[in-house]
Amino acid sequence: MTVPMLHYRFTSVLWKYPGPSAWHFVSLPEPLTREIREALGSEERGWGRLPAQARITDSAWQTAIWYDSKRGHYLLPLKAGIRKKLHLTEGDEVSVEVSL
Repeated sequence: MTVPMLHYRFTSVLWKYPGPSAWHFVSLPEPLTREIREALGSEERGWGRLPAQARITDSAWQTAIWYDSKRGHYLLPLKAGIRKKLHLTEGDEVSVEVSL
């Protein structure tokens, strides 16, 4: 039996991890995080990872969302190639579609 994909749209602010790496993320809103954890929490892989497809405007890519227990949200990483292509920088508000 194939499980239908779940699709979400949200807007979030792009932020940079405050450590030595240059990882940039958007945080999924708390209500979406709660809904996703209820529906797919048992499917999480190591470190709370769920495979996903993300889309911003016309750019789509395969990725994963990660559950951050410190913040209580799933995080979507935005790799450098996507940020450069879409001219996104830390602090920008980003409209995102995520399919799980």
